[in-house]
Amino acid sequence: MMDRYDVIVIGTGAGGGTLARDLAPTGKRVLLLERGGWLPREPQNWLSEDVFVDNRYVSEDTWYDAVGKTFQPQVHYYVGGATKLYGAALYRLRAEDFGELQHHDGVSPVWPIEYDQMEPYYAKAEHLYQVHGARGEDPTEPPASAPYPFPAVSHEPRIQQLSDDLEAAGHHPFHAPCGIMLDEGNMPYSACVRCANCDGFPCAVHAKSDAEVLGVRPALEHDNVTLLTGARVVRLETNPAGTAVTEVVVDRDGAEERYAADIVVVSCGAANSAQLLLASATDKHPNGLANGSDQVGRNYMFHNSSAVLALSKEPNPTVFQKTLGLNDFYFGTVGFGFPLGNIQMVGKSQAPMFRGEKPVQTKLAPTWSLTDIAKHAVDFWLSTEDLPMANNRVTLADDGRIRIHYTPTNDVPKQRLYDQLRSLLGHLGMHEHHLFPRHAYLKNDIPVAGCAHQAGTCVFGTDPASSVLDVDCRAHEVDNLYVVDTSCFPSIGAVNPALTAMANALRVGDHLKERLGVEAQTEVLA
Repeated sequence: MMDRYDVIVIGTGAGGGTLARDLAPTGKRVLLLERGGWLPREPQNWLSEDVFVDNRYVSEDTWYDAVGKTFQPQVHYYVGGATKLYGAALYRLRAEDFGELQHHDGVSPVWPIEYDQMEPYYAKAEHLYQVHGARGEDPTEPPASAPYPFPAVSHEPRIQQLSDDLEAAGHHPFHAPCGIMLDEGNMPYSACVRCANCDGFPCAVHAKSDAEVLGVRPALEHDNVTLLTGARVVRLETNPAGTAVTEVVVDRDGAEERYAADIVVVSCGAANSAQLLLASATDKHPNGLANGSDQVGRNYMFHNSSAVLALSKEPNPTVFQKTLGLNDFYFGTVGFGFPLGNIQMVGKSQAPMFRGEKPVQTKLAPTWSLTDIAKHAVDFWLSTEDLPMANNRVTLADDGRIRIHYTPTNDVPKQRLYDQLRSLLGHLGMHEHHLFPRHAYLKNDIPVAGCAHQAGTCVFGTDPASSVLDVDCRAHEVDNLYVVDTSCFPSIGAVNPALTAMANALRVGDHLKERLGVEAQTEVLA
């Protein structure tokens, strides 16, 4: 007899892992299906050569671009999903991001829910993921019902100097919201040690607020929650009318397994969630499951980002660098009325990261060795909003693999944001003409390969003709099918999407508890 559950959650990242934690105390039988395994805890977790050069933790998946050329996407299939190697920058979208925004290249559409509806879940997600931050420093920050649960991570001296210099120049730098288990007031008992190997690395001591450590592991403390690893879901099968998912078909070590549940939640990431629905086409859903709107796979977005480094005139001995952000240009600047985006620090450059890249830095500054560059580097991440475009989409190649059709948007604001940073740094103790690309965070010449901040593909909305999901992230056409990851986003804003995915999973969790007939608030988060 087939195993049956109350809820099956496919994927254990920011969406699925958070939802599992939220549903675990209900007593309902929950099955987590994760195509990857547990990310090994090993010395290589913190070795930049293994992580950034040898791509030790990058999936061996092969995807196709629009012309059929293969590439290796920078995706990670582990318990905890992409959060295992993320930078734990846990920003809220701005309140304005939930409304319609006019951009240089088009319109960022309105969400079917307002910021105020998401706000309580942002607060809950910040608590669950132990976010450190300081309210009131960032003039673009949205209203909040509670302070951050933990104080902001302090700047090290060189970054504090940068913050002071920016403030003296009339800008509004702020302490970046960061999900790490750090107790600066009691370091002997702190899980986090403020090491250099956080952003883009797995955390060997489980001190990063990822969806494995703070989502899946707490969920598994409940006997009603089961996790299967190495379980790749290949398709969803429905009843003859196509109105409900009846079986989840899994490839596990080359053998087919089938599972059933009253509710099925897809949380595989924007590209893979779309791929699963498209691969689950039936007579009732000939273009893909829940795809009567022809929107599944469309509106694929990932931030129009640049990782750049500035060369400081003085050495930058900072170890944990990702503590500062700047949103002064988020909605535009003098002489340019369109949004530009977010500037934040990233993990500190290390010389081994440059190996295997085109060493642009050494060509442009031949007197500098890679070690010198790393020693003087101050590293930034610039994000400009990528707009949802119908033809930027995920489709299936002939062999069933993911094919990405993608053209970047908002290149002019992206360049202007870069120019703003460059003009700032020339007056803040940096070499004005020494601002270079940080390929270590992209690692591939094909733009679509750097897909860390992907979103769209299964947007939620009120009109079944133009959206895949309703406001509860339930498929319009399939009663027991939900998609709870960044796939549902109608737009992506210009800040990291993880916290919004977490908050939305908690919002959908309350809806699912009501549907399952249990209390919405079942656990007090410590």
